[in-house]
Amino acid sequence: MNYMETLGEKAKIASRAAAAAGSEKKNEALKAISDALLANIDRIMDANSKDMEAAQANGMSAAMQDRLRLDEKRITAIAAAVLKVVALPDPIGEETGGWLRPNGLRIRQVRVPMGVIGIIFESRPNVTVDAAVLCLKAGNAVILRGGKEAIHSNTCLVQVMQEALASVDLPRELVQLVEKTDRETAADMMKLNGYLDVLIPRGGAGLIQAVVKQATVPVIETGAGNCHVYVDASAKLDMAVAIADNAKTQRPSVCNAIETLLVHKDIAEQFIPAVKAAFDTHNVLIHGDETVQKILGECVVPVTEDDYYKEYGDYEIAMHVVDSTEEAVSHILKYSTHHSECIVTESMENAAYFQNTVDSAAVYVNASTRFTDGEEFGFGAEIGISTQKLHARGPMGLLALTTTQYRITGTGQTR
Repeated sequence: MNYMETLGEKAKIASRAAAAAGSEKKNEALKAISDALLANIDRIMDANSKDMEAAQANGMSAAMQDRLRLDEKRITAIAAAVLKVVALPDPIGEETGGWLRPNGLRIRQVRVPMGVIGIIFESRPNVTVDAAVLCLKAGNAVILRGGKEAIHSNTCLVQVMQEALASVDLPRELVQLVEKTDRETAADMMKLNGYLDVLIPRGGAGLIQAVVKQATVPVIETGAGNCHVYVDASAKLDMAVAIADNAKTQRPSVCNAIETLLVHKDIAEQFIPAVKAAFDTHNVLIHGDETVQKILGECVVPVTEDDYYKEYGDYEIAMHVVDSTEEAVSHILKYSTHHSECIVTESMENAAYFQNTVDSAAVYVNASTRFTDGEEFGFGAEIGISTQKLHARGPMGLLALTTTQYRITGTGQTR
């Protein structure tokens, strides 16, 4: 039995305790985790400082360092987010359907835990806690594998959560961390059939595609965010600038930030200088087509085909002028990762066309793509944002971490 199989076996055994625990016991564990995070802020920050020192020494970008950094305010916010999960309804045991057959069989469809969930993610220690508490609330055990850049932070956070679980007489193995960060261990995790019921990757496009291509366990594809805002000819200029600026610069490293801005030709000469002025406060580098270059001049980097596929994750953006809403939609359908897209428009017809034809998990009219988030959708913390269609799509909260079971009661029927 290799290292990952050992973790898998422990998780499988522990998952029985999670499945059997009632709402009261699970909420007791979550409250203990929240309290433990607050009681160990200095310990967590000390561990995170080791990761930050390594990140700076290795030349990690400022945006990625921001994803990695934990301070007192962020740890307090993580602890508060755990209490929001406590307040959420427990989905386990919910009857989602039921009927009586002519032969007297009573059939009920009931929501049950997945079992053991694996999460592979990159440089966001808050995911360690978010994933663990959501899995626990939904009655699952979880195996977490973060990147080596966050290993000290993740190790500390998992230790704190395990101590909290033990304090309420639940198995520590309900939350486990893969402490080996080599590729071989990651490959073993992707093939942990018989132990993992589902594997969820959270991170950049490279990580997600590696998991999708290599895994033999079921995978929910998440996260890669080549998102777009399209500014229609009828758009209100101030609204369009505010939405585009927020969607790009409010937190550029996250998956629901936009990477391409599409602009209708009829509004381009007014809108593009206005949005550049907003972008300039964050020193956003613009990769633009010939029309954008003509309007803004030499400050624009000529856009390439590859730029339209890029998830920059930083203060960079591709900008393209289109002749119509149909052309904007065609561009999105070609280059999008099917995450989040927005149209800014005063035309109900164009808004309806955009939402009916853009094939992404979240499609906005006149609102920033930054709202594609479990908490903003009212789900509490999220496990990730699914860009596929089975079995979950968009922000995934508690329900996405459950499955259903048919429970049939008879009176001696045989077939």
